[in-house]
Amino acid sequence: MRVRSGNTTPARAGSGLPLMSTSLRFFAACAFAIALPATSAYATDYVSVADNSAVLYDAPSLKAKKLFVVSRYLPLEQVVSLDNWVKVRDSSGSLAWIEKRALSSKRFLVATASVTILRQAPEINAAAVLQVRQHVALEWLENTAAGWLKVRHQDGVIGYVKTTDVWGD
Repeated sequence: MRVRSGNTTPARAGSGLPLMSTSLRFFAACAFAIALPATSAYATDYVSVADNSAVLYDAPSLKAKKLFVVSRYLPLEQVVSLDNWVKVRDSSGSLAWIEKRALSSKRFLVATASVTILRQAPEINAAAVLQVRQHVALEWLENTAAGWLKVRHQDGVIGYVKTTDVWGD
């Protein structure tokens, strides 16, 4: 005698798949849904504005409401890509749409501290090579030691910044 707990769905004939209860399918679906955001959090895709200026819209259409005009090198987090449009998030957390053609895959960061110090090495006691003010764009070169990023200023100066002093990584 077979004991059944909950609803079951028969397997396809000849599929070799065992019966799976409805509650087990529900549990598996919930586990997948919970795990998905955790794995995608590590797959953040950053882009930057390629044009001298670009418009951010409230919807993916040129007829949508214009929200902001942004300048070249501004880093944006890519949230959704839809045909010729990309939904992006800026450093303040605001969401908007931008034309895909206005973006570059070249990575930039923006200084978020009132003064961000570029250092000669990824160490707090390393010599300072440059100081930049808040909102200055820096080209991302690579992740280095824990908590540090290698960057290039538009003048060509290369140095290391603390991850807590920038946004876009």
